[in-house]
Amino acid sequence: EREPEPPRKEQLSVRKLRVVLFALCSSPEQAARHFRSPPRRIRRWLRRCQALQDERPELPEGKYLSLEAEEKLAEWVLTQREQQLPVNEETLFQKATKIGRALEGGFQISYEWAVRFMLRHHLSTHTRRGVAHPLPKEIQGNAGAFIEFVQRQIHTQELPPAMIAAVDEISLFLDAEVLGSDERKESALQTVGNGEPWCELVLTLLADGGVLPALVISRGRPPCPTTLPKSILLESKESGCGDDEIMELWAARVWRKHTECRGGASKGMLVLDCHRTHLSEEVLAVLSAAGALPAVIPAGCSSRAQPLDVCVKRSLKNFLHKKWRERARDLADSDSSALLQLLLGWLGEALEVLGNCPELIRKSFLVASVLPGPAGDSGSPRRNGDEQEELIAAMEERLKIAKTRESSPEFPENDDPEADPEILHRLFEGESEAESFYGFEEADLELMEI
Repeated sequence: EREPEPPRKEQLSVRKLRVVLFALCSSPEQAARHFRSPPRRIRRWLRRCQALQDERPELPEGKYLSLEAEEKLAEWVLTQREQQLPVNEETLFQKATKIGRALEGGFQISYEWAVRFMLRHHLSTHTRRGVAHPLPKEIQGNAGAFIEFVQRQIHTQELPPAMIAAVDEISLFLDAEVLGSDERKESALQTVGNGEPWCELVLTLLADGGVLPALVISRGRPPCPTTLPKSILLESKESGCGDDEIMELWAARVWRKHTECRGGASKGMLVLDCHRTHLSEEVLAVLSAAGALPAVIPAGCSSRAQPLDVCVKRSLKNFLHKKWRERARDLADSDSSALLQLLLGWLGEALEVLGNCPELIRKSFLVASVLPGPAGDSGSPRRNGDEQEELIAAMEERLKIAKTRESSPEFPENDDPEADPEILHRLFEGESEAESFYGFEEADLELMEI
């Protein structure tokens, strides 16, 4: 007799899908804090959505974005994240709407579609195998051409690993209003935002496993005179620094010092993304004058080709968030100068750990394919994905932020009612014409015609 077929997996409710979408855009832990649900439960919902996507990759009947349009949306998500700009329910639906207007008669947008889209294009922020996932078709070719260019330049110019650097910024945004509120103080420090950052960290790794001093640019008064760790260089200005000025400071205070220590080595390569900070003529001229060839990663390709993105940036962000959450309740009355002093101390701790992990940093350059593997190849996506997963786990262990999933703090059950049918409507106010809304299915908010 044939065994009975397993029951078909049912889709989650709209409320649960909304939580899952939040987790895919940020992390299960942030979704847990925002919706006051246990992280373990959210991870279970994520697994269920992934299983459903694997089992039934096709969408239900209706009008949805074409594959080409979805790829454009996926490119947008990747480039937003590179610039540390928000990707969330609101911004995702608004961008999808603009792209979808080209579809005759509109397209159907829903939380189910959004979750499936994020999973289909491997866009969750907590993936540990980003280098193994295919990029959207157009930028996949750009990534391959960039890697080929970098490896060729390293070979033809005979650049030593100590003169091949990965450079990137982490912008930190501090919400004073949230910090002064009674709840959710742990959310006051963020690494995404639209406004002016509270401070910026410029990180530099070397292909030989070295770590150069981090340049910290802060707004406001500098902290009281204190001894900074050798691994940190601080610039404080009331009005902050302009984009060009940040890279000029980095070239003068970090890169030139490094080349001097190496006897005035004349050739070097900098792997950096196409953030506006890096692309002005003034900045490119300063870098060239400092003896550095800027190798600019094409938009959307950093998750594949930026060594800092392989494991260090995400681990450092998680480390700073962990430290912040541990102290957030005590920091409401602290001024910006005192908060900066704390941040510098935490950053010093992390950089000391990084300085003792040369093998992990060297492997990051290999996994990002900036350097070819020992056999002269760049490794298969699967193998690189395996190695990235191992690198992230090792870095988290050394920074003492390894996940202890079973001991995650429990939150009260979320007894909010099902998602308000007006939520999607509010998202599009000011973005769409009133006539373009054909109404909602009130019961479940499953589809919205635009």
